[in-house]
Amino acid sequence: MKHVCFSWTSPFCRWMIARQSCSKLFVGGLSYDTNETVLKEAFEQHGELIEVKVICDHKSGKSKGYGFVQFSSETAAGKALKDMDVS
Repeated sequence: MKHVCFSWTSPFCRWMIARQSCSKLFVGGLSYDTNETVLKEAFEQHGELIEVKVICDHKSGKSKGYGFVQFSSETAAGKALKDMDVS
């Protein structure tokens, strides 16, 4: 598994916020090389994931630098926010 380090200042993930529901997280500041497999591996340790989506450019297919992860519970989403804030 690729090592992923999350902090508010890391180039991989500058910030995460809860959005729309308390179980869906917006993940910003992703590397342009990030794919859904890498994002899933980084978050699945915090709870069951329903959906993982990296937003990509339609022409190039490259990541636009952000995505979403949705957990099956608000508890798991909250745990991810807490645990992945290493700043």
